[in-house]
This record gives sequence, C-alpha cells and structure tokens, in this order.
Amino acid sequence: MQRYWKVLRLFWSTAIAAEMEYRVNFIVATITSVGNLAGSLFGLFLFYRTGYTFAAWSWNAALVVLGVFTLLQGYSSTFLAPNLNRIVRHVQEGTLDFVLLKPIRSQFWLSTHTISPWGMPDLVFGTVIIAYAGMRLGLRLNNYLVSALPLALGLVIFYSLWFILGATSIWFVKIYNVTEVLRGLLEAGRYPMTAYPAAYRFFFTFVVPVAFLTTVPAEAMLGRGQITWLIGAIVLALGLFSLSTWFWRFALRFYTSASS
Repeated sequence: MQRYWKVLRLFWSTAIAAEMEYRVNFIVATITSVGNLAGSLFGLFLFYRTGYTFAAWSWNAALVVLGVFTLLQGYSSTFLAPNLNRIVRHVQEGTLDFVLLKPIRSQFWLSTHTISPWGMPDLVFGTVIIAYAGMRLGLRLNNYLVSALPLALGLVIFYSLWFILGATSIWFVKIYNVTEVLRGLLEAGRYPMTAYPAAYRFFFTFVVPVAFLTTVPAEAMLGRGQITWLIGAIVLALGLFSLSTWFWRFALRFYTSASS
C-alpha cells in the first residue's frame, strides 16, 4: 500500500507540474464553471420563483443538492475525465501494452495516472454553495460528517460506472459518445429526485443510480437520511467497484496486443 501512495504522489506531482505550464486554462475553466453554475442556479430559480417547492425540499435544501452535484462535476473533471477518457487512446495506439507490463495494477495506473487542476473551481464552488445553504439551514459540523460516507460512496459509484464503460473500448473503440451519455444522464442529479415523475425517479434510482450520487448524500447532510438508503449505497458501491475490477480483467482476455 505504501508503494502505491508513493507512486500516486509521483503521478500527481508530475501531472500538476505539466498542467501549470498552461495557466490560462485555469481562467478558462473558472469562467466555464461560473457559467455552468449560473445556469444551474437559474434553472433552479425558475422552479422556486413563484413560491413552488419540490416536496420536502426548500430552496436552501435544494441548494445543498446542487452543491453536491457541483462537487461531483469537479471530481469528474479533476480525476475521472483526464484518466478514463484516455483508455480508448491507449487501446487505439497500442500504448496499453506498456501499462500492462508495469509492476503495478493496470486499473490503478489507468485510473490515477494524471490529475487536472482545472476541475478545482467546481470543487470550490460546490463547497461554497453547501456552506452557504448549510449556514441558512443551521447545519452543524455533525451534519457534514454524517454525509461524508454517502458522498464517498457516490464517488465510488460514479467512478465504477465510468471505468466499466471505458473498459468496453477493448471491443468498441469509439465509446466517447457513451461516456457523454452517462454524463448527460448524471445532469439529472442537479435537482432533488422528487423533482421528477415517479417513472423517472425509478430510472434514476435503480437503473442509472443518480439518486445515490447527489440526493442521498444531501439528505444525509440535512439529517433526514435513512439507514436503508445508506445500506443500499454501500452495497451498490462495493458491488460496482468489484464489477469494474472483474470486468477489466475479463476485457483484457480479448485485448490483442499491438505487438502481437
């Protein structure tokens, strides 16, 4: 384990040093994040401007969900997209051979090799929104600590889904559209699940588990989380992560080396 932490520090320090050569990208990323956040706030405002509220979700409570969603976007831009979107390139160019020959787990290498600081604005904005809404709602430190586990489980679920899709590039090289569809479906997580009709709530809970990414952590933070949802999140996160590991090993059986 210590060896993996040492490798991870080396990966990220090198990646950040390389990315900081293009500092204008940070300004562009910040402007993009501000635009996306303004659009999200405006969309939420359209629902609440006439006094309408989602069932059991006040304006400030809905802001907590939006804050969690913004954190998820930052996590995606910082850790997932820079790594998992490159799996296709490794397969196309044959550089996956070099990854498989390294004395380290290939899934770990592919998932953590680089990091993009340009997702940091979303992480900051998400934290600010949650802090602001929490202050208005009178949340305490205990509320945030309780939500840490559901939030971490949501990140694992998100990673596992994305990695499984990335692994399919062993058979289907052009999967960029599939990952974009996944990210598009996750856009539903910017609002509480009660905002959608029953059929959509079922789909975003049991088919594409968007509810476990934003609404469940937000409910835990607000002090109304249910133990059944937490258990479900634990089972789902562990199950999907195990599935992603198994599926990657299964996919490698069909990988044709560039040198063979």
